Amino acid sequence: MKKHLYISWVFALMLLMSFAVADFYSSMTKVDYLEASKTLKFTTKLNTAHISDAIKINPNTAGFEAEVKRYVNNNFDLYVNGSPKTLTFTGSQVNGESVWVYFEANGISEISTIRIKNTILLSSFPKQFNLVNIAYKGNQRTMNFQRGKEVNEVSF
Repeated sequence: MKKHLYISWVFALMLLMSFAVADFYSSMTKVDYLEASKTLKFTTKLNTAHISDAIKINPNTAGFEAEVKRYVNNNFDLYVNGSPKTLTFTGSQVNGESVWVYFEANGISEISTIRIKNTILLSSFPKQFNLVNIAYKGNQRTMNFQRGKEVNEVSF
C-alpha cells in the first residue's frame, strides 16, 4: 500500500510540474514585396509584455509607439543586393498580448539577395528566437535569428 501511495504522489508531482509556466520568447516578421510600388513591407508581431520590458515603458502610455519605433530602428537592419536600406516606420498597434509593428523599405526594383540583422529582444531575453518570412515574386524564404546568429542572408 505504501508503495502505491508513493507512486501516486510521484505521479501527481510530475503532473503538477508539467504545468509549470515556461516563457517562450519569439517574434515573427512577415515581409512582402509590392512590385507596383517597389516596396518591401514588414509586419512584425511581438509579445506585448516582452517589448514593454525591453523598452521600459508601459504599452498603454502615449510614448509607447515612439519607443517601439526607436527600438525597431536600432535592432533591425536591411541590406538588399549588398546595399543598406532605410526602414520607414509606418505604425504600431497593441492588441492584447501582441504588438504589431509596421515598417517598409522603398525604391527596391529587383532583389537578388536580402541580408537582415535582427537583434530584436536578443539582449533582453537570452532564449529569444526571431523568425522572418520573405515573399518575393512567388518565392518564399525563411530566416531565423537568435543569440550568436543575429545576421542571415537569402538569395532569390
